[in-house]
Amino acid sequence: MWKNVGYYNGEIGPLEEMKVPMNDRALYFGDGIYEATCVANRVPFAIEDHLDRMYNSLRLLEIPFKMEREKMKAELQKVIDAAEDAPVHFLYWQISRGVAPRNHVFPGAEVEPTLMAYVKPHAMKSMEKPYRLISLEDNRFKLCNIKTLNLIPSVLANQRALEAGCDEAVLHRGSRVTECAHSNISILKDGVLRTAPTDELILPGITRKHLLALAKENGIPTLEEPFSMVELMNADEIIVTSSSALCMKVESIDHIPVGGKDPRRIKLLQDAYLAKFQRETRK
Repeated sequence: MWKNVGYYNGEIGPLEEMKVPMNDRALYFGDGIYEATCVANRVPFAIEDHLDRMYNSLRLLEIPFKMEREKMKAELQKVIDAAEDAPVHFLYWQISRGVAPRNHVFPGAEVEPTLMAYVKPHAMKSMEKPYRLISLEDNRFKLCNIKTLNLIPSVLANQRALEAGCDEAVLHRGSRVTECAHSNISILKDGVLRTAPTDELILPGITRKHLLALAKENGIPTLEEPFSMVELMNADEIIVTSSSALCMKVESIDHIPVGGKDPRRIKLLQDAYLAKFQRETRK
């Protein structure tokens, strides 16, 4: 067993010693997709939801990945099982269009997609500590519904957030709020959970999907439609969701205090989500 485990096309070993061919199209073009989730008790959380999204992203990018679902789960489990014990692990995997000489057009049918994965220990953020955000214009392309490897705008947005002493960046196109640099964002207003629709401007987040379901289970109405920066700033509560941090409350945007007006409902959703995570990763 290793603390950090790497995997590439069936080869497994210490992450720090793994090698990727220079002609992998992930390196030249970011020509691939990825997924990530947390693992507890060696059980990957919401794996079926992540595989649903993975295969959909592959379809949208026309990557001919032939590995069937059960085989895919078995390969990821190999990586998980090779890791040293830890309370929680972070599981990441990506699939590229394959290894071929650099050329913008797709390689021939003889080139097989590549599968890379890793597992490392992960410290989940406490939902007791709220996020601080900055706001930035969303300058990403219009395929945000595909979980591609092309993340430079998000990398830059996260760097700006770090430099501002914040945890995340909330993105907007004009006045419309889209999502965060690597998270989805929702609001509570007048007892209703509101979140952007899953069009081409946001990633269909797994945690976002679960949050909507948990709200309905707990009698909180939901509304999937765009909202503005003005509505965001005036929300009763703001919620940032992601697979690595689950369900985080927001306390400020651009150093302006926000939220804090519906602590009962946001705590209800946070507790429900943590219970779901613990229940579904129990062996």
